[in-house]
Amino acid sequence: MTEPTQPQLAARQFGDTAANYLSSSVHAQGADLDRLEQLARRLQPLRALDLGCGAGHTAFALARGGARQVIACDPSPPMLAVVVAEARARELSAIQVIGGTAEGLQFDDSSFDLVATRFSAHHWPSVPAALREVARVLKPQGRFVVIDVIAPEAALLDTTLQTLELLRDRSHVRDYRESEWQQMLAAAGFADLISNVWKLPLQFDSWVRRIATPSRRIEALRAVFEDLPSEARSYFAVQADGSFTSDGCWIEAVRP
Repeated sequence: MTEPTQPQLAARQFGDTAANYLSSSVHAQGADLDRLEQLARRLQPLRALDLGCGAGHTAFALARGGARQVIACDPSPPMLAVVVAEARARELSAIQVIGGTAEGLQFDDSSFDLVATRFSAHHWPSVPAALREVARVLKPQGRFVVIDVIAPEAALLDTTLQTLELLRDRSHVRDYRESEWQQMLAAAGFADLISNVWKLPLQFDSWVRRIATPSRRIEALRAVFEDLPSEARSYFAVQADGSFTSDGCWIEAVRP
């Protein structure tokens, strides 16, 4: 049997667990969603894109903020079905959905005023390719917002985080360092970068349940947590039940 590619793994995995992401507190709540809504309220974009929309929380925030049209884009049809149903329930008529990947956007050049992606980019096979696509579909002076988990700059802590993420989610590619995001965005032609980092608490049981991590991988995760060096245990504030704290980051840039 042919092994699935990483994009196929991601689409299948998130298709099977789509509904979990609608109710997940990590995804459904947060000051970053309020900030997105406020940004949309200030910019009043005619057309906005939620890239890698998942269950649609970014799209909902942009629509609440007054974006005239919000396109929610994701490679997983079950995720898009969740967005359609929830947008209807919330009476957010500005939201439309379309299937697609970040590296191959099916939109015209300069067709969006605002593009946002939240907790998705660490699954993209090629972030540089995706950033070139985002720059292409943004209008001049259009804004791009990335919200994601980021890796610490220290190599030990970076390696620790990637190990935990890959054991929990086999479609994981990479949580990038803040410095890597800055370099990739600059290489894609973005300017006026700003970033803010905060601590993101992750409760172990819900963290693995949300994505249906297999039991053998949960056992491996617990073994890794037990054997972490003190520097990593301290940085990630690891608790006895495996709950820990990661770094979330808001990165905002402009297409000149």
